[in-house]
Amino acid sequence: MYSKRFEKEAFKEEVKNNIKNLYRKTIEEATGRQIFQAVSLAVKETIIDYWLATQAEMEKKDPKTVYYMSMEFLMGRALGNNLINMTAYQEVKEALDEMGIDLNIVEDQEPDAALGNGGLGRLAACFLDSLATLGYPAYGCGIRYRYGMFKQKIENGYQVEVPDNWLKDGNPFEIRRDEYAKEVRFGGDVRIEYDPVTKRNNFIQENYSSVRAVPYDMPIIGYGNHVVNTLRIWDAEAITDFHLDAFNRGDYRHAVEQENLAKMIVDVLYPCDDHYAGKELRLKQQYFFISASLQALLVRYKKKHDDVRKLHEKVTIQMNDTHPTLAVAELMHLLIDQEGLEWDEAWDVTTKTVAYTNHTIMAEALEKWPIDLFSKLLPRIYQIIQEIDRRFIEQIRVRFPGDEGRVARMAIIRDGQVKMAHLAIVAGYSVNGVARLHTEILKHEELKDFYDMMPEKFNNKTNGITQRRFLLHGNPLLADWVTKHIGDGWITDLSEMSKLKKYVDDPKVLAEFAEIKYQNKLRLAEYIRNNNGIEIDPRSIFDVQVKRLHEYKRQFLNILHVMYLYNQIKDHPEMYFYPRTFIFGAKAAAGYVRAKETIKLINSVADVINNDKSINGKIKVVFIEDYRVSNAEIIFAAADVSEQISTASKEASGTGNMKFMLNGAPTLGTMDGANVEIVEEVGMENAFIFGLSSQEVIHFENHGGYNPTDIYFNDWDIKRVVDQLIDGTYANGNREMYRDLYDSLVNTHGRERADRYFILKDFRSYADAQKRVEEAYKDREAWSRKALMNVACCGKFSSDRTIQEYVDDIWHLDQIKVDA
Repeated sequence: MYSKRFEKEAFKEEVKNNIKNLYRKTIEEATGRQIFQAVSLAVKETIIDYWLATQAEMEKKDPKTVYYMSMEFLMGRALGNNLINMTAYQEVKEALDEMGIDLNIVEDQEPDAALGNGGLGRLAACFLDSLATLGYPAYGCGIRYRYGMFKQKIENGYQVEVPDNWLKDGNPFEIRRDEYAKEVRFGGDVRIEYDPVTKRNNFIQENYSSVRAVPYDMPIIGYGNHVVNTLRIWDAEAITDFHLDAFNRGDYRHAVEQENLAKMIVDVLYPCDDHYAGKELRLKQQYFFISASLQALLVRYKKKHDDVRKLHEKVTIQMNDTHPTLAVAELMHLLIDQEGLEWDEAWDVTTKTVAYTNHTIMAEALEKWPIDLFSKLLPRIYQIIQEIDRRFIEQIRVRFPGDEGRVARMAIIRDGQVKMAHLAIVAGYSVNGVARLHTEILKHEELKDFYDMMPEKFNNKTNGITQRRFLLHGNPLLADWVTKHIGDGWITDLSEMSKLKKYVDDPKVLAEFAEIKYQNKLRLAEYIRNNNGIEIDPRSIFDVQVKRLHEYKRQFLNILHVMYLYNQIKDHPEMYFYPRTFIFGAKAAAGYVRAKETIKLINSVADVINNDKSINGKIKVVFIEDYRVSNAEIIFAAADVSEQISTASKEASGTGNMKFMLNGAPTLGTMDGANVEIVEEVGMENAFIFGLSSQEVIHFENHGGYNPTDIYFNDWDIKRVVDQLIDGTYANGNREMYRDLYDSLVNTHGRERADRYFILKDFRSYADAQKRVEEAYKDREAWSRKALMNVACCGKFSSDRTIQEYVDDIWHLDQIKVDA
């Protein structure tokens, strides 16, 4: 395993012993979940050998290390991915086969680690994979959520959120590290005490409440190189978890109160924050993992170094979006109040150590905290941010004298709020966007004032994905076929895929490629039959949109177009129509009402269309429940069409577009985010582009000139579809069920701009692009050529390339090598 050390018989014996010692059972008596645990622990034995070796190498070489701070790490299942990266998958599969155990079934027993939700968390997971594979020392730092965001159930078409209790049987790959536990303090007040010896003020937090942060370490394995980095996720416990005296008095609630308050911090990812308590809990979560991570980081640094003023020479902290921005003020707090640095010294260290990745131009996603909440929960941190803000405003006034409008726009504390993106930009030594278009919009639109003042900080790092998870593991048929034709170099160098271009005009190769897609469509069809009870035609066009549900991602546009096609078929039953299966998968945030209404609409449309025998199955609509990494792998492999239809200028990058491309699904999309760069790589002829440009969208937003009612009243087909939202067609006669969705398009009663995301404006262009898809798909060989060109041109979009750019341009890490 990982080397010639793998001994099949010893491995088999270890699995049996694990079953015996853990469960007092024989292998024949064990349940599927118990076998998963036993196999995982046997694999973990080898992982720990290399984990120890990696740590020893880091101790010896003392390399510069990145601490990647993120609220989310959407890791997916660990067992299969670990075996892939250990280059031991086939060996373990054969060993288990000899025991009468199917590795695929064992993998299906593992719950997805509920540590993330969307693209932000999956990107973080891909980055950790690439860092380890490239041999760069890294710690991922986050929270060990007990229940994740939620497990999605669809009941009567509605999303229902239930706890995702992924830890109920334990996580075999994690290690609890009590020895590194830290205290994290909240609330209270700050007393200033003058020290005549040092002649400086000391800031002492008093009357606070605190929790104990306990780290759990998970291994992040590099592909074939024996490097094992660490994902450190923090659990919360009470400092005093049980008050026996209160229990004996009968005050049972008070006896466990502190324990319950601590647990709340790590229960749920992104608790609903449309009320004060929810906002407080979110802020508490962010400070909790940041404070614990930075305390541990400094302890580790000081084991080998005496001078914290040189921290940046060995440590860099990457803040993944605005959630970890408290790292700026917490590092200042630790350097000043704990390490005794003066303000200017601490600021010099901080601004050479922290860097910021921006993931959105959506104003509502750039976090802002009410001052009253922030100052009560984190009083010392608030003092530090006040001083950072005061000094920064002085700099603005020196640079732009008399421009108080600029001061108002750029201040960190303004309008009763603490603006976290502003703090991240002011303190970060690097500010990067995640696709070229996104970065340009940041520089010239959303963050223009900051770019004007500090242009040297801004740079682009187009996102990427790990081909090891999303092709080697997720699509083994295609992975084996690619290796057979061009060798296995693509596993660690995705640019090797360009060698496939020489095959795009070979009919035999194209037929093989098409057959692999068909087999993957059969696999997904079986999954849908088992989980949705819907029979779909694997020879139909699989048109797929799977991603977080948000209005700007425009799942609403997609389902309105499905309604339009259904009308066309009903009106013209004789019309030729290539069968389509429209596949959706998405979670909506628990408090996001309109997004949840969209899910209900998709399922209502599916109920009507799928049960209409008169259309002879020409359209099927499927909503895949609880979209997550493990079912995503099956979906990407089977997709014919990749729906990337966000309103231009709104999607920072997207990474689903890259996963579909890697698996041979041409993009149907707007020129938004990384779609722009995908089209540059693959050619406009191998994608289906539609809609307004980002500049056109921005122009309409800034200057007006678009009225959706002009389209509504002048395009009968569109009016008919929109009116079906309120005529009961898809709501069993209920005219009010989708009234809010209808109003969002044409009648917002002055609450917001009608059709904010330009759905009606782009509708005809989208419908035309869908028609081009249908026409292209009829020529199966030509379609396979397009699909294969997407695979052949995907080399740029590996997270290995992205990470190397971070290393070269921002982090300047030291590489390590670990011997077998």
